[in-house]
Amino acid sequence: MVSAATLLIAAPSSGSGKTTITAALAWHHRRLGHKVRVFKCGPDFLDPLILSYACGSPVDNLDLWMVGEDLCRQMLANAAQEADVILIEAVMGLFDGEPSAAELATRLGLPVLAIIDASAMAQTFGALAFGLANYKSNLPFYGVLANKVTGDRHAQMLQESVKPQHWQGWLGKHEALPERHLGLVLPNEIPDLTQKLDALADALASQPIAALPPVIDYGDTAPPALPPLLAGKHIAIARDVAFCFIYPANLTCLRKMGAELVFFSPLAHEALPQADALYLPGGYPELHAETLAAHPSIATDLHLWLAAGKPVFAECGGMLALCESLTLSDGTTHKMWGILDAAASMQKRLSALGTQAFDLGAGELRGHTFHYSTLKSTLPPLTHATPCRLGSRGEAIYRQGSLTASYVHAWMMGNPVASAALFGITK
Repeated sequence: MVSAATLLIAAPSSGSGKTTITAALAWHHRRLGHKVRVFKCGPDFLDPLILSYACGSPVDNLDLWMVGEDLCRQMLANAAQEADVILIEAVMGLFDGEPSAAELATRLGLPVLAIIDASAMAQTFGALAFGLANYKSNLPFYGVLANKVTGDRHAQMLQESVKPQHWQGWLGKHEALPERHLGLVLPNEIPDLTQKLDALADALASQPIAALPPVIDYGDTAPPALPPLLAGKHIAIARDVAFCFIYPANLTCLRKMGAELVFFSPLAHEALPQADALYLPGGYPELHAETLAAHPSIATDLHLWLAAGKPVFAECGGMLALCESLTLSDGTTHKMWGILDAAASMQKRLSALGTQAFDLGAGELRGHTFHYSTLKSTLPPLTHATPCRLGSRGEAIYRQGSLTASYVHAWMMGNPVASAALFGITK
């Protein structure tokens, strides 16, 4: 049996301060010398980057549909082997989505802390806290933290409105972490992030929430061995601020199947490495289109790569870089690498959002889509992904020679055999 002090940080809605307070709590415990692991509910890339900075280790995702309950349990148990504290940031509102963060907490017995933006309320805070605690009778509710409080008197009114055992303290008004069209900016773009986390951790240190949360037992930790389908294979992976949306669990999955991962930076105009397959994850090519378009050798190298029949798997932003052109939201058009017969255009509004699954013949892979661009291509899709929820549009999946490209970000650990097939290896 392994155990760790564990807390799931949730809220009534997005924008309540979950990421900020989760990062501050991670920083607080890390300053105390505790080994901290953090997870993020749902298919998210940006919040985990901030949380990874705060806790000092990679942040994996937990999701009952995309990841699965068994793997969620296993990942938490593995983390508990080394961690003193496990923090889990929820997604959207506590009960939002199917399945919700509340469902995850209930199934896995995770204590729930609710963050409530109290800036425009007083005693109604208690009613909202009561509703969150009692909406589902079996929810393991731990307590509530008031955010954006104006001062001591305001905090007193809020505290008096809730059950004494539920009060976990308050945090005053503070500057929000900066955002852009896909969410929070990257940690390296916040020059005073360390100072911000220090100030937030200092403010929380005097509150009840600063104590260790309840200890949860996670049981047997022995993970099943993955088939060595990629043994001896080298996979080149683009990784820089233009290609930064990659699940840490994907890298773990590829390594556990025997692959050696070779990282390179297209943004720094590094050459395409020698490898057996190529992985182009998503990110922000639209913010660096001119620099990416000016790469002196990658277009030629990619043409030769594909002529040799070597596999390429491109997700979302990785796919945009392969297009003939990319038109930005200001109307500027950049000629990209010219590999995929398609033209991409950035939009001012979200184009697609949601979890999706696809099967290219080796089994189902689950993942998600989240983008502000659209794609026009004369290339007919090989197939379409299937949305998790009715009413969404299934993303096109393109196959051009040994290239597979789509807006869907795949969660590879959910089906290692299908993941290996993306890189040309079939069982």
